[in-house]
Amino acid sequence: MKVSSKGEYALRALLVLGQQQGQVMTIQEISDKTLVTINYLEQILLQLKKLDFVKSKRGARGGYFLHKEAQQINIGEVIRKLEGPLSPMSCASITKYEPCPLEAGCQLKPLWSLVRDTISYVLDRTTLEDLLLNKIHLLEGDELVVFKK
Repeated sequence: MKVSSKGEYALRALLVLGQQQGQVMTIQEISDKTLVTINYLEQILLQLKKLDFVKSKRGARGGYFLHKEAQQINIGEVIRKLEGPLSPMSCASITKYEPCPLEAGCQLKPLWSLVRDTISYVLDRTTLEDLLLNKIHLLEGDELVVFKK
């Protein structure tokens, strides 16, 4: 799994909007805080709007704002909708599985499946609110540990 600049910048934009929850922010304000160009940010925000994470308001005091509360925005969902499957290899993907020629005796598939499951576990248990509060959910053995920076 590789998170592209689009995924990274989308999360930055959501964080900025989450810091100003309930307030409309102009694209210029979001650009200034995320260090993403306005042109690229427009594309990302339109996609986030289409995916129902943000809403926009037209007019002189227009801009963008979160459509949901920060605790309702799941980071795993955001990444999957923007980037696709979380699996590092298609042979270990649940939603975009593609067999590999060596699959019958492949000794790497269990590793890729564990990587996929670990990434999914962390991202699916992390909300935008967690990120705003610097809380990251880690798996320690079979225990969920909340790491606060």
